[in-house]
Amino acid sequence: MLDNKTFFSEVVIESPGRINLIGEHIDYNGGFVLPAAIDKKITLSFRKNNSNTCEVLSSNFKSSFKVDLNNLVRSDVEWQNFVLGVLFHINVLKPASVKGFDCVIESNLPLGSGISSSAALECGIAEGVNELFDIGLTACEIIKLSRDAEHTFVGTKCGIMDQFAVVKGKKDHLILLNCETLDYELIKADFEPYVVVLLNSNVSHSLASSEYNVRRDECDTALVAIKKKHPNYHFLTEIPIKIVEEFKNVLPVKIYNRALYVTQENKRTLKAANCLKKKDLKGFGECLYKSHHGLQHLYEVSCKELDFLVAQTKALDFVVGSRMMGGGFGGCTINIVHKDKVGEFIETVSAAYEEKHAIKLSSIITTISDGVKKIEYGVSN
Repeated sequence: MLDNKTFFSEVVIESPGRINLIGEHIDYNGGFVLPAAIDKKITLSFRKNNSNTCEVLSSNFKSSFKVDLNNLVRSDVEWQNFVLGVLFHINVLKPASVKGFDCVIESNLPLGSGISSSAALECGIAEGVNELFDIGLTACEIIKLSRDAEHTFVGTKCGIMDQFAVVKGKKDHLILLNCETLDYELIKADFEPYVVVLLNSNVSHSLASSEYNVRRDECDTALVAIKKKHPNYHFLTEIPIKIVEEFKNVLPVKIYNRALYVTQENKRTLKAANCLKKKDLKGFGECLYKSHHGLQHLYEVSCKELDFLVAQTKALDFVVGSRMMGGGFGGCTINIVHKDKVGEFIETVSAAYEEKHAIKLSSIITTISDGVKKIEYGVSN
C-alpha cells in the first residue's frame, strides 16, 4: 500500500477549491457566474510505476484503491469515481496516453462545504496525469473532461463553472464567465476594507446531488414550454423576465418559480459585477441578499440552518452581504465582512447558531488564488 510519508514524487499539483460570489445554479442554464479559485487546495503527488495499473491513496479518507487502466468502470465508493471518470475521459480524448502511476492525495478543503472539492480533485488528477505523461491536453480540454467525468461516473449533471474556476483562477481576481460561450472577463477582487468569510453550517448536503439533477430537469421543462411560444430562445438565462412572467398561470408553480429565479439571478450577476467594478460594495451586498432570497423561496435549495446564518448578518452593520453558496441543502454561506470585525462576526454568529441548532459552526477565511498548477518536479514530497 502507498505510504505518503515515503512517497517520492515526479510531479506535484496544487488544485484549489472555489467560491462563487453570485450566479448560483446558473452555469447549467447558460448564463453568467462570478467564481474564483481560493487558497484552500488539494495537493496531488504523482509518480510513474511502469505498469498498466494505478494506485491512488487519499490521506484524508485514509484509504487507497487500485485502477486497472484496461477496465475503467464505476466504483461503489463515491470519491473514487472522480478519479476513474477523469481517467476514462482522458482515454476517450487521447487513447492509450495514460500509463501506470501512483498518486497520493492530501487536502485542506472541507468536504461538503460547497467549495467544490470534487472539481478540485477532478482537475488535479487531469492536470497531474497530463504533466506526468506529457499528453498535451489544453486547459479547455481539462475543464470539459473533468465536467464530463462528474456527469458520467459521479452522476451529477453539473455545469462547467466549478472546473473552469479551478483551472482558470487568477490570484486576486474574480471570473465573470459566460457559461455558454466560455468567454470570460477577469474582475479585480477589491473588497477593501471588507474580506470574504465563509461560515460552514456543518450540515451535510446529502440531498444536493439528487435535487441538483431535479432542478436541472425542472429548468429544462420550463425552457421547453416557453420555447413553444418563443422559439428563438435557447437558454433560460436569455429570456427576459417579462416573458417568463407570461407563463405564471401556465406553468406549474414550482416550474415557474425555477424559471423566474434563473432569469433574475442572471441579471443580478451582471449587476453585481458592475457594482464591483465601481467599488459599490453596498450594491454588491444587496445583490447577494437578493440571491439568497431567490435560492430560498424560488429555487428552494436552501435549508433552515443556512437561512438562519444569512438572517443573522442583517443586524450587523459591518456585513454588507451574505448568501448560501454551492448546490444547497447545507454547506457554507459566503459573507462580505469588515476586516476589523471578523473575529466579532464569527464569535457572535457561532454562539447564536449553536444555541439555535445545537451545531458548532466552522469558519473559513480565504483569499483568492491561482488555478491548478504544477509546483515542483523531481523532489521528495
